[in-house]
Amino acid sequence: MDVDFDIVPDPRHNMMRVRMTGFFDQEQVRQFAAAYRSALAGLTSPGHLTLVDITAMKIQAQDVVAAFSGLLAAPDVRSRKLAFLCGSTLARLQAQRLTDRDGVCFFEDPVAAERWLLA
Repeated sequence: MDVDFDIVPDPRHNMMRVRMTGFFDQEQVRQFAAAYRSALAGLTSPGHLTLVDITAMKIQAQDVVAAFSGLLAAPDVRSRKLAFLCGSTLARLQAQRLTDRDGVCFFEDPVAAERWLLA
């Protein structure tokens, strides 16, 4: 499956809505990071929320997981709360390795994820 991602700022909820698919390489992670940073300009309030749909994302190579982990920890992109929509137990386990901070939760139901983010 080819890599694809959508990053949509939701200013009303001060939220980034992200959808990711495929199997990323280092260059695609850099492209994603640049697009995410650019899309953040669409939010005007500090302390944004992020909803990431990885239900169609492949299990990633370790170097790619490390690159995404570094992105999530970067102060200029770090979300106040981060919800992942995961399609499988293996995807959830891999996403859990991205960060061990508070304010991160994993879901199968998009309504529950958004409810948690906005609570």
